[in-house]
Amino acid sequence: MLASIDNMSFDLPLPKPDATGDELFRLGLLYSTGQGGAPLDYVSAHMLFNLAAMRGSAEARLYRKELAGEMGSDDVAEAQRQARQWLAQG
Repeated sequence: MLASIDNMSFDLPLPKPDATGDELFRLGLLYSTGQGGAPLDYVSAHMLFNLAAMRGSAEARLYRKELAGEMGSDDVAEAQRQARQWLAQG
Protein backbone atom coordinates (compact mmCIF):
# COMPACT_ATOMS: atom_id res chain seq x y z
CA MET A 1 0.00 0.00 0.00
CA LEU A 2 1.13 3.54 -0.46
CA ALA A 3 0.22 4.07 3.19
CA SER A 4 3.77 5.00 3.89
CA ILE A 5 4.20 7.11 0.83
CA ASP A 6 7.57 8.20 2.16
CA ASN A 7 8.96 4.66 2.24
CA MET A 8 7.76 2.58 -0.68
CA SER A 9 9.20 -0.93 -0.50
CA PHE A 10 8.83 -1.79 -4.18
CA ASP A 11 10.08 -0.39 -7.45
CA LEU A 12 7.09 1.67 -8.57
CA PRO A 13 7.82 5.37 -8.31
CA LEU A 14 5.52 7.75 -6.53
CA PRO A 15 3.76 10.10 -8.90
CA LYS A 16 5.45 13.46 -9.22
CA PRO A 17 3.59 16.53 -7.92
CA ASP A 18 2.99 17.67 -11.50
CA ALA A 19 1.56 14.30 -12.64
CA THR A 20 -1.39 14.63 -14.97
CA GLY A 21 -4.80 13.14 -14.30
CA ASP A 22 -4.12 10.50 -16.95
CA GLU A 23 -0.81 9.51 -15.36
CA LEU A 24 -2.40 9.20 -11.94
CA PHE A 25 -5.30 7.24 -13.41
CA ARG A 26 -2.96 4.75 -15.11
CA LEU A 27 -1.05 4.21 -11.87
CA GLY A 28 -4.36 3.70 -10.05
CA LEU A 29 -5.26 1.01 -12.57
CA LEU A 30 -2.07 -0.86 -11.73
CA TYR A 31 -2.91 -0.89 -8.01
CA SER A 32 -6.56 -1.76 -8.57
CA THR A 33 -5.61 -4.83 -10.59
CA GLY A 34 -2.26 -5.80 -9.07
CA GLN A 35 -0.54 -5.60 -12.44
CA GLY A 36 2.63 -4.00 -13.74
CA GLY A 37 4.59 -4.83 -10.61
CA ALA A 38 2.13 -3.09 -8.28
CA PRO A 39 0.57 -4.96 -5.38
CA LEU A 40 -3.20 -5.33 -5.39
CA ASP A 41 -4.08 -2.42 -3.11
CA TYR A 42 -7.50 -0.78 -3.17
CA VAL A 43 -6.54 1.98 -0.75
CA SER A 44 -3.68 3.15 -2.97
CA ALA A 45 -5.80 2.74 -6.09
CA HIS A 46 -8.60 4.84 -4.59
CA MET A 47 -6.09 7.50 -3.54
CA LEU A 48 -4.69 7.67 -7.07
CA PHE A 49 -8.13 7.70 -8.70
CA ASN A 50 -9.12 10.50 -6.33
CA LEU A 51 -6.06 12.55 -7.28
CA ALA A 52 -6.62 11.81 -10.97
CA ALA A 53 -10.25 12.93 -10.69
CA MET A 54 -9.09 16.16 -9.07
CA ARG A 55 -6.86 16.69 -12.10
CA GLY A 56 -9.69 16.22 -14.56
CA SER A 57 -9.86 12.49 -15.31
CA ALA A 58 -13.50 11.57 -15.86
CA GLU A 59 -12.58 7.88 -16.02
CA ALA A 60 -10.96 8.11 -12.60
CA ARG A 61 -14.20 9.42 -11.10
CA LEU A 62 -16.03 6.33 -12.34
CA TYR A 63 -13.37 3.90 -11.16
CA ARG A 64 -13.11 5.63 -7.77
CA LYS A 65 -16.86 5.32 -7.25
CA GLU A 66 -16.90 1.65 -8.26
CA LEU A 67 -13.90 0.84 -6.11
CA ALA A 68 -15.33 2.67 -3.08
CA GLY A 69 -18.34 0.35 -3.28
CA GLU A 70 -16.01 -2.59 -2.72
CA MET A 71 -14.14 -0.98 0.18
CA GLY A 72 -14.98 -0.42 3.81
CA SER A 73 -15.52 3.12 5.03
CA ASP A 74 -12.28 3.00 7.04
CA ASP A 75 -10.30 2.14 3.91
CA VAL A 76 -11.95 4.92 1.91
CA ALA A 77 -11.14 7.37 4.70
CA GLU A 78 -7.52 6.17 4.70
CA ALA A 79 -7.29 6.64 0.93
CA GLN A 80 -8.61 10.17 1.29
CA ARG A 81 -6.12 10.89 4.07
CA GLN A 82 -3.28 9.63 1.87
CA ALA A 83 -4.45 11.81 -1.01
CA ARG A 84 -4.39 14.87 1.25
CA GLN A 85 -0.91 13.91 2.46
CA TRP A 86 0.35 13.55 -1.12
CA LEU A 87 -1.09 16.94 -2.04
CA ALA A 88 0.52 18.55 1.01
CA GLN A 89 3.92 17.13 0.03
CA GLY A 90 3.67 18.59 -3.48
